[in-house]
Amino acid sequence: MTAPLVTVVTPCYNEEGNAREMYEAIKAIFAALPQYRYEHLFIDNASKDGTARVLRELAAQDANVKVILNARNFGHVRSGYYALLQARGDAVIALACDFQDPPELIPEFLRRWSEGSKVVLGVKESSDESGLFYAIRGRYYRTLARMADVELVNQATGFGCFDQTVIEALRRIDDPYPYFRGLIAEIGFEPSVVPYRQPARKRGISSQNFYTLYDLAFLGIVNHSKVPLRMATITGFATGVLSLLVAFGYLIAKLLFWQQFTLGIAPILIGFFLFTSVQLFFIGILGEYIGSIYTHVRHHPHVFERERLNF
Repeated sequence: MTAPLVTVVTPCYNEEGNAREMYEAIKAIFAALPQYRYEHLFIDNASKDGTARVLRELAAQDANVKVILNARNFGHVRSGYYALLQARGDAVIALACDFQDPPELIPEFLRRWSEGSKVVLGVKESSDESGLFYAIRGRYYRTLARMADVELVNQATGFGCFDQTVIEALRRIDDPYPYFRGLIAEIGFEPSVVPYRQPARKRGISSQNFYTLYDLAFLGIVNHSKVPLRMATITGFATGVLSLLVAFGYLIAKLLFWQQFTLGIAPILIGFFLFTSVQLFFIGILGEYIGSIYTHVRHHPHVFERERLNF
């Protein structure tokens, strides 16, 4: 009987200092798991350092290493997801290259997968990152979980093990700009959760910045919740009722105290700027949904490849 094949998928961007060490770590783990065959699929998102060179060297020395080199930087959302869709293993493990996803959890992931779990997720129960940043991230996950149409796992980053049936379901969904954690929840398999403490990044500087984090945050909301649109409707109705009540109150006060009651222009200006800001906020929300629709209508490929190695 042929041993199950496991594909480890590792997205890279400027990971020259981590790629070889990650390769060695995965090789050592599977040396202790002879019941599995494995391949290590790296996808490089047009790194500006020597990551592509390191990956070429690894592919030349080990046929288990497969490499996709992107034609340009397509963003971390599209690049990593595209690599998952190329994985052919019976089990597919998604693992970042910066060692913030501990490779040591792979044997536990595979044990649970072999016991029948289609989705095994690593879930952060603590982190070596900034306490404030961890708290903000946790608050976002909890808020999104309450808003979403599906049940999302709090503090799941996408690090985990997925059966090939899950990967095939993702291929059928064919989302051009996916929120991966939301799609896993959409498919509906009950996840097996493995808690861990997230270590600090080993080397290099994270490519994440305010814009990419903002983009990912709104991607989760827009793709999996209609709550902001409903909030716009409810807020508009509530402010309309409030305005009507204030107008009636002003009219009654003016009729009762005609000579003494002078409100001035300040409340008018304050009300004007309040309602204008509320309108602009919800126009921005609407714009996010329109942008998402535009992305789906264009339906560009996730990435364009420059080269493949060892496929």
